[in-house]
Amino acid sequence: MSVNLRGSVAIVGMGETEVGVLRGQGSTELCAEAARRALLDAAITKADIDGLVTCNPWVEPHLYHAEMFSEYMQIFPSFCMTLNAGGATTLTAVLRAASAIVTGVCDTVLITHGDNPRSGMTGAETGAKMTTTMNPQFELPYGVPLTNGYGMAARAHMHEYGTTSEQFAQVAVSARRHASLNPAAEMRDPITIDDVLNSTVVADPLHALDCSLWSDGGGAVIVVAAERAKDFPNKPVYFLGCGEGHWHEHLFQARSLTTTAASESGPRAFTMAGLGPKDMDFAQVYDCFTPVAIMELEDLGFCAKGEGGSFVENGNIELSGTIPVNTHGGLLSHSHTGHPGTMFALTETVTQLRGTGGERQVPEAEVGLVHGQGGVISSHATLILGTEATL
Repeated sequence: MSVNLRGSVAIVGMGETEVGVLRGQGSTELCAEAARRALLDAAITKADIDGLVTCNPWVEPHLYHAEMFSEYMQIFPSFCMTLNAGGATTLTAVLRAASAIVTGVCDTVLITHGDNPRSGMTGAETGAKMTTTMNPQFELPYGVPLTNGYGMAARAHMHEYGTTSEQFAQVAVSARRHASLNPAAEMRDPITIDDVLNSTVVADPLHALDCSLWSDGGGAVIVVAAERAKDFPNKPVYFLGCGEGHWHEHLFQARSLTTTAASESGPRAFTMAGLGPKDMDFAQVYDCFTPVAIMELEDLGFCAKGEGGSFVENGNIELSGTIPVNTHGGLLSHSHTGHPGTMFALTETVTQLRGTGGERQVPEAEVGLVHGQGGVISSHATLILGTEATL
């Protein structure tokens, strides 16, 4: 028997740490600080938490991370889980929290993620970590590190659909424009398409400004059953739909370099929500590299396949466009904290639906989509959230 989780749970608390170079704060401390801020936002204490979901950080990994963190915080949950789906982790965590609450396993779930790869790892250590995503027999011997894999996908999209470097660059320019309106963003100085194209080539055709930041930081949310949502001080944000798609681990096994599993996770989320792409007031999509955002916009149905380049070029992803994208600045300009990176897309979605986005606020926002991706275009998760008016 299947259960439709639409409207079953709500996010009633959220917390974010600062982002950037945060020396002296390890991944555990960042998880704890984000959790503390989320608890304050929800006006509850750690004694109220009976569910916990974390992800294993790169800098301070633990075999049983969630259990370690529950011990650290002195939280004693009946539901305790460590997840790892790369950049999709945060959204898979929300789905599992909703399932645990609906099935009566727990009542109040804390999802907290944090890491400090910027200050806690050397460049060589970061490179070594990234190579662990590559197949040791069929990829590593041929010099295909993570960034080159995304460069291959970008070049394939250019070849198949005529997408240009200028169109990729527009994704970065738009993200920076949104970040300039966000006091919490790491990079706020405006950039131009020429700035992107004149930045160092990292993995052809990707330039340095086509690539996401590398940051320290953490974020957290509190999830409860929908019937309890109004017991908390801030405007609740309701779970409407979620879907996942997992096609491969290693890029050489990918079905396609230009179509992603977002083409499955998105429709699954929309079906659960009873909504479609045109119903979304905004979207936060995974932008570890600019071509990824374009492919996801296509696969999620915001534009036709192959038209992503012209779609972003025509201003559709701006705050004034048809679907404002990455209103906080995204991984390209707000921050990229590794596996926890999508947490800031989630907290930004909550901010937009609460109507507290300040200068970057999307007017009358009632429903939004957030999408995460892990590995090298590997694991995808799509989450749709809305206000009470969408129930």
